Amino acid sequence: MVKLSVIVPFYNVLAYAPDTLRSLRANAREDVEFILVDDCSTDGTGELLRRARAGVEGAVLHRHEENRGLATARNTGLDAARGRYITFLDGDDWLAPGHYARLLAETERLGCQFVRTDHVRVTGRSRTLRRVPHGPRGVVSSPRDAILPAHRTTSVDYAFAWAGLYHRDLLDRGLLHFTDGLRTAEDRPWIWRLHREAESFAVLGTLGNFYRRGVPSSLTRIGDVRRLDFLRAFDQVVQETTADRDAAELLPKAVRSYCAVLAHHLGDLADFEPQVARSLKSLGAAALGRLPQGVLDEALDAMDVRRATPLRRLRRRPGATSKAAVR
Repeated sequence: MVKLSVIVPFYNVLAYAPDTLRSLRANAREDVEFILVDDCSTDGTGELLRRARAGVEGAVLHRHEENRGLATARNTGLDAARGRYITFLDGDDWLAPGHYARLLAETERLGCQFVRTDHVRVTGRSRTLRRVPHGPRGVVSSPRDAILPAHRTTSVDYAFAWAGLYHRDLLDRGLLHFTDGLRTAEDRPWIWRLHREAESFAVLGTLGNFYRRGVPSSLTRIGDVRRLDFLRAFDQVVQETTADRDAAELLPKAVRSYCAVLAHHLGDLADFEPQVARSLKSLGAAALGRLPQGVLDEALDAMDVRRATPLRRLRRRPGATSKAAVR
């Protein structure tokens, strides 16, 4: 029986994939499968995976005939997964030896539907510990209760799908698939849905994920139109939260998070292609117009001046109407 399915999408990460594959070998065991998804790489990554899969116990390879993005690549892996538990790894990241064995043991001991873990952020030679913003460790809690308070960083802001382990029951209930076609911020609606709909989770101090930042192929380093998909992602968060039974309590958090991420991107305008920068401002104005205006007022009043000022300025643009839509 397969106990754990590990879904690993790869796209043009030839320089980093060998580290990823070595770490998979250091986590292999007979009840673990590694589902490698080549998202139509053009730099030799696909050929490397074809050669290397025989050396990784439990590895199977799927290939997209066209590049479809991280969300869809993960969904390809989810559709193929056979494990009792599911987790993810990105093709440019790596794991500590034996990490999955420790994670499985702790998750089974607790008996909850999913767990989240801390991780190490790697930027060049720098290493930084990033902790799940949730206090109790090793204690089963309500995922819904961990969404709030609105004014603090909480578990839904820690949107790293690979920093955790998820019971198959969540997959069977349709809670683990990502929104097809999202090129960035795909984890945001995903983590919100998980915290709204699952019944139990825990945070573990089990540390073993190494998250590589600054990779040239990452969308955080690319200034084209794909980065604007965060608007679609947060529109989905707000729409689904509006339909929730606790919408009045949860919407302030969703709107504040949307505003914080939009303000972050506005601060990086120089990194975007000129046409994309213009689109960000016009689509951002339209996004603000779609939000519940009373909740938006409260969110802007609670933000610091540095972030709130460009959002208020954007809100006054002619395109900031509730009828506008993200394309």
